[in-house]
Amino acid sequence: MSIPFILLQASSGGGMAQLVIFGAMMLVFWFFLIRPQSKRQREQMEFVNKIDKGDEVVTHSGIIGRISKIEGAAVTLEVGKVSLLVTKSSISKEMTDGYFADKNKV
Repeated sequence: MSIPFILLQASSGGGMAQLVIFGAMMLVFWFFLIRPQSKRQREQMEFVNKIDKGDEVVTHSGIIGRISKIEGAAVTLEVGKVSLLVTKSSISKEMTDGYFADKNKV
């Protein structure tokens, strides 16, 4: 049984071309997925480190409150007459910026 001529042609060359295509795909993957995600993570960490007592924030779950106390990684939020203890990482930069930007427009 002999191998068809077409299969021999397809597998005989193009190793360098495949390597270049694979490298280009990795570059596109990094440029559109990894780079923007790491930028968002960096911005979120900077935001969390800058929060201070008296700031109004929104948590990832949608709770809106004013920071009354910061103790390490824990934050106490005043929500109406209730105090909630949440972690700093649960405060969302995007939601906070979005909510208070829309609120200032009205």
